[in-house]
Amino acid sequence: MQPIIRSEKLAQVHSDIRGPVYVEAMKMIAEGTPVLRLNTGNPATFGFTMPPSVRHALLENADKAVGYCDFRGMPAARQAILEYETAKGIEGLTPDDIFVGNGVSEMAQFAITTLLNYGDEILLPSPSYSLWTNVTLISGAKPVFYTCDEASDWYPDVADIRRKITSRTRAILIINPNNPTGALYPRELLEQIVAIAREKELILLSDEIYDRLVMDGKEHVSTAALCPDLPVLTFNGLSKSHMICGFRCGWMVFSGPKGELDAVKDGVMQLASMRLCGNALTQLVIPAALVDSESTHEMLVPGGRLFEQRKATLEALDKIDGVDYVTNHAAFYLFPRLDKSKFDFEDAHDFAMKFLHEQHVLVIPGGGFDWHEDLRFRIVMLPEPETLTKAMSDMAYFLKQHRI
Repeated sequence: MQPIIRSEKLAQVHSDIRGPVYVEAMKMIAEGTPVLRLNTGNPATFGFTMPPSVRHALLENADKAVGYCDFRGMPAARQAILEYETAKGIEGLTPDDIFVGNGVSEMAQFAITTLLNYGDEILLPSPSYSLWTNVTLISGAKPVFYTCDEASDWYPDVADIRRKITSRTRAILIINPNNPTGALYPRELLEQIVAIAREKELILLSDEIYDRLVMDGKEHVSTAALCPDLPVLTFNGLSKSHMICGFRCGWMVFSGPKGELDAVKDGVMQLASMRLCGNALTQLVIPAALVDSESTHEMLVPGGRLFEQRKATLEALDKIDGVDYVTNHAAFYLFPRLDKSKFDFEDAHDFAMKFLHEQHVLVIPGGGFDWHEDLRFRIVMLPEPETLTKAMSDMAYFLKQHRI
């Protein structure tokens, strides 16, 4: 028998989020070495639990989840999402414009598979969450990256977006708030991107999974709220805001002129029906979760856990010579840069692997987020403040040992 090999469709697929440094860390853990996992945006790993509102809805409704449900999503869940997204300013929605599935990851796969043909191009931010790159590659389309500029608070470079558009470009993806930078985009910037999409007749995709995790008195603006005249796919879910990643609860919302996205919607219906339905138990908590904003808000203000964890991290990093960062105003990520002239690391991967081996702390190198410009890595600020302070102190000691 000939050797069995994997499909060529996976040749370019990559994910340093689960790459060699992660694999090495899992090996160390299996052998009994404790490792602090600053690589994962999974709140449960660090002791976060679901809000009481979600727990109550889960237990009260469990018996209703034993059968298949509507493959588009349960009616009550879609109605709750409709009301939530309408309150954010998205106009003209009906329940038929909403699909509920097993996380934004599944919704992204459905959308890209349906939207893009072989050879089509989609503009993706760099840095960005590699899910979008990989589903694009698997679909046979081409990811084209536009730059987000650290000098401008990690905002997208609008001129670069315009430069990257070709005759094969079908869509622009916006990740707001951004992973891995934690950047939150202002209305004026989004309006500039919307204007380009309008001029070039492009579809907009907006990943807004962190829209409720906003700090410092700032406000998230939904892309679709700015352009009722344009076709937009908005992606969101409960994994991060309600600390329930394992529930796999995400949704996709079609908005814009009626009829323009019908063919894409029909394609998504084909894919959604093939897997019969999304997680029914998870969908039963959506109505309760979306009216419970307080459990999320209380984490984001002074004294709240996410706020204090960020404060501890930034204060500790400020004491380390050779480390620069842009403060995040949303999510729980930071994307610092090491001054390569001051340290002996070959690249970000070399730094991450040595940091793991010497200090037993796991971070993800910048390449895991389609960023290859400098020596950069992502920190997940989910452990308790004391743990983060110690981890940054360990980093300071580690960097001192590798100073040129």
